[in-house]
Amino acid sequence: MKTRITELFGIKYPIILSGMSFISVPKLVAAVSNAGGLGILATAPLSGAETRKAVQEIREMTDKPFGANAALLFPSAAEIVKVLLEEKVPVINFALGKGDRIVKSAHAYGGKVIATVVGSRHALSAQEYGCDAVISTGHEAAAHGDALTTFILVPTLVDALRIPVIAAGGIGDGRGLAAALVLGADGVAMGSRFMSTKESPLHETYKRLSIEKKATDTLFSARFDGLPCRILKTDAAERAIKRGFDLPASFFNSREIARQVNVPYRKLFFNVMVKGWKNAKQLAFLANAYKAFRIAIEEGDLKGGVLPIGQVTGLINDEPTVDELIERIVADAKDIQRKMTEKIC
Repeated sequence: MKTRITELFGIKYPIILSGMSFISVPKLVAAVSNAGGLGILATAPLSGAETRKAVQEIREMTDKPFGANAALLFPSAAEIVKVLLEEKVPVINFALGKGDRIVKSAHAYGGKVIATVVGSRHALSAQEYGCDAVISTGHEAAAHGDALTTFILVPTLVDALRIPVIAAGGIGDGRGLAAALVLGADGVAMGSRFMSTKESPLHETYKRLSIEKKATDTLFSARFDGLPCRILKTDAAERAIKRGFDLPASFFNSREIARQVNVPYRKLFFNVMVKGWKNAKQLAFLANAYKAFRIAIEEGDLKGGVLPIGQVTGLINDEPTVDELIERIVADAKDIQRKMTEKIC
């Protein structure tokens, strides 16, 4: 199976692991890369030193191409990006900011850069300053999609761009891969589907829920982490959305983040405040979400935990290994292609 994405990244299949905080850890990243896809490390919960260690761990587990992401809105992003560039990570995926400097530095050592986008404006900008591809995040996706669904967003971007488009949102099986390719995408990125694999660190409580829940069992709101965000529908999630912005809680939770990423709290507080109240409020929202995500994923906490998940949860009905999942998806996509050829002819 060859597309511009497989050629660009030197991978066997056009399937990418989305960089999900607390989920896309070295073991899962390496498993996806070893199975022929492209694993992307999530760096948001990590310090610079932890990011370097994680990259080195991945390299011990695979000699295949892999990537790492960076959420540029976060105060620790500059340090994370510095480490990724120093380590010459083959593929860097960024979101929530402008990555022109990343592109220039990564290209200097032969690295590739992917921008995550939800619309044409940022996609065209990313293409203009040299990004190699974009991940198109549809409304169905876990966490931060926007108004347009994958079925509309992908062809819109394909028509507007010269660089490859990677479809994300609502994709979890061979039908999704085949459909994305027909829409003009050169690959797919999956998060929710990879969360429910043997190698995923997601707590068993939430793995079970991801299999039991239907496609309608998600919530989409900007009242949880300050951005339009899709999460699993639970009592805790409904309470979090009803509560909305909680400044006192964010003060305590931001201290936890500072400890997690090994940044002095005063420095973190100053870096947030100099960005202005709008950004400070956004980061306060994210501080609360950060804790809710962590205790759901790591501890299986149903009382305070919240899990980002896409509508594709309604299509998840088992917990295969990563290798089994990817081989199944590719085989099914090829079978669909053959059947469609017979129908059209």
